[in-house]
Amino acid sequence: MKKTTAQPTERAPDEIAGALLNWFDVHGRHDLPWQHPRTAYRVWVAEIMLQQTQVTTVIGYFNAFMARFPDIETLADAPSDDVMAHWAGLGYYARARNLHAAARAVVAEQGGVMPRDVDGLMALPGIGRSTAGAIVAQAYGDWAPILDGNAKRVVARLAAVEATPGTAAYEKPLWQLAERYTPRERVTDYTQAIMDLGATLCTRRRPACERCPLADCCVARAEGIQDRIPTPRKRAKRQQRETRVLVAVDTQGRVLLEKRPPTGIWGGLWSLPEVPVDADVRDHCDRQLGLAVTQARDLAPIQHGFTHFELCIHATQVQVSHTTRIMDASQQWFADDARPGVPAPIARILDTPQKALAL
Repeated sequence: MKKTTAQPTERAPDEIAGALLNWFDVHGRHDLPWQHPRTAYRVWVAEIMLQQTQVTTVIGYFNAFMARFPDIETLADAPSDDVMAHWAGLGYYARARNLHAAARAVVAEQGGVMPRDVDGLMALPGIGRSTAGAIVAQAYGDWAPILDGNAKRVVARLAAVEATPGTAAYEKPLWQLAERYTPRERVTDYTQAIMDLGATLCTRRRPACERCPLADCCVARAEGIQDRIPTPRKRAKRQQRETRVLVAVDTQGRVLLEKRPPTGIWGGLWSLPEVPVDADVRDHCDRQLGLAVTQARDLAPIQHGFTHFELCIHATQVQVSHTTRIMDASQQWFADDARPGVPAPIARILDTPQKALAL
């Protein structure tokens, strides 16, 4: 005889919210730094940092960022190099550029007061619907649904939404469900609770359904399909790329860095100058950079993964005796104790013990 699985009976939204809030009171995260105090500015910065980045990684960056930029006016007035230096290592650098631009817009156009409504927040650079909802709910305590990656997974499993993530067939019903489930009372705690549930129990792999407060109303669990929701995206094989960077050291032990364009990979950060992979480094330094090289050697290559490709970074270290002409305005020599923010893989190259060896 075929065994049938009882389908969960549909629960009223207030029952779902109640069960989740009861769980949150005991198991939720109540001591995150942006919760004390929970201002619109602090919630906003945290939400931007948390995009594509785990909480454990964000906490240290958030604390350092707040120490340097304690309010929106300080952030708006800061030089872009300073902002990027405090973001270096978090990746997805467009987030920092948009954050800085939005801070300047709020100070210039709204007297430094963050909008209190979702539409007003979404008009600022880098703020989407879920981030706006989080600011409204978390900072102001006003009703607004959220759907970050963790919340999407919870809602999709509750209703067994099997459409492909990123499509209208997936996004539209999830927002409708999020609006339905989000309570009018304790909205601050509820929005934190659904993010916490997705981060700790309703995880992408091996969800802990046996400990989930919403297990008895989860359609995906009842049908045994929780492991395939959200539907995995078909990922193309990541391309392999390579580049060569120059670790040019002058007679004072300073390293040459150049400012990257404001957009694109590592946009707005300082980095090591790039040279063609197969170039004659001495000749390139002389002709293109105006550097007189006395010695050169290759360092161990490193791998760095981006969203769509894998990059092999070759590095060549050169000792420079003097410059033969005025360098480009985007290039500058930096001592170790004055180094600006650089991308994480570039920091790895600069911090390698090999750099301290005599050439």
